[in-house]
Amino acid sequence: MTTTPVRRLPGAIEAGLRLVDPALRAAVREHLCGEAATIARYHQGWIEADGTPTSAWGGKLLRPALALLGAQAAGGPAEGGVPAAVAIEFVHNFSLLHDDIMDGDTERRGRATAWTVFGVPQTILSGDALLTAAVSVLLDSGAPGAARAATSLMTGTQRMITGQASDVDFERRDDVTLAECVRMAGDKTGALLACACSLGAALVGADRDLVDRLAAFGENVGLAFQLVDDLLGIWGDPDRTGKQVGADLRARKKSLPVVAALNAPGSTALATAYLRPGHLDEQAVAHVTALIESLGGRAWAQDEAERRIAAARDALLGADLPDDVRQSFFDVAAFITGRAF
Repeated sequence: MTTTPVRRLPGAIEAGLRLVDPALRAAVREHLCGEAATIARYHQGWIEADGTPTSAWGGKLLRPALALLGAQAAGGPAEGGVPAAVAIEFVHNFSLLHDDIMDGDTERRGRATAWTVFGVPQTILSGDALLTAAVSVLLDSGAPGAARAATSLMTGTQRMITGQASDVDFERRDDVTLAECVRMAGDKTGALLACACSLGAALVGADRDLVDRLAAFGENVGLAFQLVDDLLGIWGDPDRTGKQVGADLRARKKSLPVVAALNAPGSTALATAYLRPGHLDEQAVAHVTALIESLGGRAWAQDEAERRIAAARDALLGADLPDDVRQSFFDVAAFITGRAF
């Protein structure tokens, strides 16, 4: 049995867990009711399907931790960013509930996914309830930037949905360009991280330059994360990732290294091997992996990840915020991407 090594959480994430978890529970009580609330609590790991309290792992609350840091970047206390932290986590979980249904996933964090327990219709509605509750949490906060933050959250959410739609569309296409794939990853992964990094600052009324720099930081970190994740999906170490080497290739994902290689000169052999229907056995996976690397897909993704990390770092180095908060942002980003900041 393969186990994934445990990495120590950065201090900002540990602090976020302590501060945000009670607020999340209170917000579910206040803004959700009936089956929607039950499903949200189950999905978060607070209860079993029958309502029995549990201590199941509900996630690291990465995005809420970033939202708290955003409030601190603007010179306020972390507590001022709690409504932003709750809102961003609600949107994240809305997306996860719907993703599990679309992907047919039956397990998340070692437990049965919500739709397999409560059914598809109720799980969809619970996700919808979380999305609307996220806006209510911001608007009810009374913070100086509440309306601005709500607009930012909905813009980021729309981008995320657009990215998800493009990802689904790519499954049916053999002509996906690299520019399209980068844009999809920016929408699907970068948009919500950009919003997480900037939402707390927007909520407490930070100036536009700081909010924009925090958003740029998050967007680039999100793209770096996606690039690293795509690399691990092909060449990753199972002891680190917990999944089989070449798993993304067996699923024929249009990941960034794959699309980079498919758009390179001389990619006919790769297209023939990868885009045809049918099962990819171990020999075929090895062959496709070698082709992707020889066509420059791996090198491009590695270089682009480093470029995005540098761009994220530059965005914060030019921002007016406390040094310790800047370092905390870098620490969380390093944890997310597995790269030095």
